[in-house]
Amino acid sequence: MSLPVTDTSAPAVSSHQVDTLIIGSGFAGLGAAIKLAQAGKHDFLVLERGTEVGGTWRDNTYPGAACDVPSHLYSYSFALNPEWTRSFSPQSEIQRYISSVARRYNVLDKHVFGCDVLAAHWNDDTARWDVHTTKGDFEAKIVISAVGALCEPSLPDIKGIEQFEGEIFHSAQWNHDTDLTGKRVAVIGTGASAIQIVPQLAKKVSRLDVYQRTAPWILPRADREYTKAERLAFKYLPGFQKLCRTGIYWMRETQVVGLAKAPIFMKPLQFAAARHLRRQIKDRDLRRRVTPNFQIGCKRMLISNNYYPALTQPNVDLVTDGIAEVLADSIVDKSGIERKVDAIVVATGFHVTDSPSFAGIFGKDGRSLAETFDDGGQQGYKGSAIANFPNMFFLVGPNTGLGHTSMVFMIESQLNYVVDAIDAIERYDIGTIEVRKEAQDRYNRGLQEKLSKSVWNNGGCASWYLDKHGNNTTLWPGFTFEFRRITKQFDLGAYRSVATGDLHVPAHMSGHDTELTDFDDDKVAAQ
Repeated sequence: MSLPVTDTSAPAVSSHQVDTLIIGSGFAGLGAAIKLAQAGKHDFLVLERGTEVGGTWRDNTYPGAACDVPSHLYSYSFALNPEWTRSFSPQSEIQRYISSVARRYNVLDKHVFGCDVLAAHWNDDTARWDVHTTKGDFEAKIVISAVGALCEPSLPDIKGIEQFEGEIFHSAQWNHDTDLTGKRVAVIGTGASAIQIVPQLAKKVSRLDVYQRTAPWILPRADREYTKAERLAFKYLPGFQKLCRTGIYWMRETQVVGLAKAPIFMKPLQFAAARHLRRQIKDRDLRRRVTPNFQIGCKRMLISNNYYPALTQPNVDLVTDGIAEVLADSIVDKSGIERKVDAIVVATGFHVTDSPSFAGIFGKDGRSLAETFDDGGQQGYKGSAIANFPNMFFLVGPNTGLGHTSMVFMIESQLNYVVDAIDAIERYDIGTIEVRKEAQDRYNRGLQEKLSKSVWNNGGCASWYLDKHGNNTTLWPGFTFEFRRITKQFDLGAYRSVATGDLHVPAHMSGHDTELTDFDDDKVAAQ
């Protein structure tokens, strides 16, 4: 059975059985599709709610959108991009790159676009996942969740915001039909998106109010356009781009020492950020209000050369008193000052530790992923598997985030692990496989012990890195090459598996959990 997968206007599919379903097609989901195809595993589909690949880079089209990771690191290692025009790439170039990779590796015909996943239920009777979507129902032996951490916009809980009569939209859902020229605009938030949006809006609006809850640390943005000679070298000089990428990678890895091992080594970066602030803002009162009260690195470190200057413009006002309520045509801050606005841009980030997508994934005991995380925190095993959710793998799962370098490196590490896991499932004819709870708990105890020494846990801030239990369930507490090492090979011994032939046999008769010792160790090692 074939699907008209490249036609986004195609009618809903009533039911479809497939070996592997991939949910999402950003860097992670697209990478999974490519790696499965390269491994000769062609019985898979990618369910993507958008109309094209790209994920967060497809969705975030706000003015000034760009990456804060150097361009050469922000690509697949197997598909370097010699076409980068700048040392830090704008959104349009990244989206163009992702689309070109999808075409180059011929995986677009494996996509079902315009397909929003509504729910996924583990079916014990069939030992498969029942996945319900806006384009019909799917059954899959294996599900790879690649929805990403920055896919569900987080809206602020502000009194009266629903009664605002002007234009209001999230930075990740920019309304390009709205012309803000000459308007009175409010930007809520001062995170990574906001500091890119504010300088662009300041050029065109009559009045811009920037509502800051917490001042971020901002470092200079070492961005420049590549010369023609450099671009020719990237394209035609063998090994040159790879050498540049390697140098940038190791330079970035040095930050891990201060971030995760010994926060005292963050002082040089904090000094550089403070000097950057002093140079760009001369007004002492404004400088005081944008000076963070926590150690650099505790929250996400930002880079910009034009945010601070934008705050000094006569049509821009930084508001630090907090928002009391939103009225039909204005915002009232907590000091009682009312400011008239025509439009509100909400730049308050994403649901990272509490994504709404968690509520639609139901494991073998009937509980959702959201309920599982609510009880014990967002915990997983190597960011790739979660106890109670058999035959499901996660990309960019718990504790895989980074504060210093490219997530694409982590994604590729996970892809190695997941493809090797599927190899093991096929090799040993495994029907169901699930990480052991004790292995997951032991792994997470180790993570939290390492994180206890980090700047994220000791820098004096409250950030979206932490869940409601106070645990850092977002970031990886070490060098990225350490994560690459532990995900290089699938560790079957950490999982509980049942052979396909035993699936429907009652446990008291002959079915049993397959331990690592049930396999010939020499055979496992040989393969």
